[in-house]
Amino acid sequence: MTPLVQILYVVAGALLAAAALLAVIRIVRGPSILDRVIASDVLLTTFILVIGAEMVINNHSRTIPIMVVLAATAAFATIAVARYVSKHDAPAAMRDDTSDREGSAK
Repeated sequence: MTPLVQILYVVAGALLAAAALLAVIRIVRGPSILDRVIASDVLLTTFILVIGAEMVINNHSRTIPIMVVLAATAAFATIAVARYVSKHDAPAAMRDDTSDREGSAK
């Protein structure tokens, strides 16, 4: 392995570590649940990238199923939280408007 490749590995590792650290900080400090969800998606994506980089460095493909499971977990978690927030975050005017329609239909 050439010294240039080793330097690139170290730089890639440092950037991935910085991304993970910043995502964890946003998860802890995020003022809203949506900030935390986006940060957790970034963290899971960073983990997928770390696993992919490890596969490239060690020249194998044994951990592809782990990457697929992490990607599916991130997608389903984002969908679940988005559905939860959309149900509970509806504006008060919309909730009042729908209750008025239901009351007049009776």
